[in-house]
Amino acid sequence: MWGFFPLYIRVLRPAGAMEILAHRVVWSVAFVALLLTVVRRWRYIRELAQRPGKLAGIALAAALIAVNWGMYIFGVNSERVVETALGYFIGPLVMVLLGVVALRERLNLAQWSAVGIGTLAVAVLTIDYGRLPYIALTLATSFGAYSLVKKRLGVPAAEGLFIESAVLALPALAYLVWLTLTTGGTFGQGAGHTTLLVVAGAATAIPLLLFAGAANRIPMTGIGILQYIAPILQLGCGVLVFHEPMPPARLAGFALVWLALIIFTVDGLRTTRRRVAEREAEHALVA
Repeated sequence: MWGFFPLYIRVLRPAGAMEILAHRVVWSVAFVALLLTVVRRWRYIRELAQRPGKLAGIALAAALIAVNWGMYIFGVNSERVVETALGYFIGPLVMVLLGVVALRERLNLAQWSAVGIGTLAVAVLTIDYGRLPYIALTLATSFGAYSLVKKRLGVPAAEGLFIESAVLALPALAYLVWLTLTTGGTFGQGAGHTTLLVVAGAATAIPLLLFAGAANRIPMTGIGILQYIAPILQLGCGVLVFHEPMPPARLAGFALVWLALIIFTVDGLRTTRRRVAEREAEHALVA
């Protein structure tokens, strides 16, 4: 669903990035509120309302995901789908660096090699673009920081998404009212277009809820590898559907990113297998 999201955003034209983002926020609140009502999960929301520390953390997460969503929509609408795909390819490497900076984690040689190759890839792509790939870097950094905040908060998926969207709902509504009073916006311009804007709430919430459910059932190494499916599909949309250019220098930059991810993934699999083997050995000794 995330991988084919560029196709959905493109059919929302002529709505601009900010209008799409505002509708995405507002209708996400409505969709998740309906979901919480159906499953009767409002009790946790009331408990969270009495914990200002948690609410402050959720507000920070909301700001980070708003930056991520807004930059992604802008990238797709400005015909830079390939660069948005790059952002999600380098995301795992950025998360590793955030782990070092924020959590004081130590990297092994393979992980440092992957980060170094990823940095070289950004340098190659900067030369190719003639500028820093700021869309990709913003997407990777904002989602990495969002993931870090969410990890520390430990809030259930649906409840967390509702509060994040609720934090953004008031400014989003204010923007939509202002847009309606000035330029008029695009909401209401045809039943099909209006329906697609409303569906943006479900299109935002459902993949996030599915991801949260999968994270509780699949080992982290599996989740990490599956994360590459979305940018691969996004890259395919950019090159094969929207016919964005992929000159040799840009392809070389992506190849370096993929090499870094291969090193990173193989190292992660080896580490996981070693830990499993150690745990099994400990259980055998206890038995």
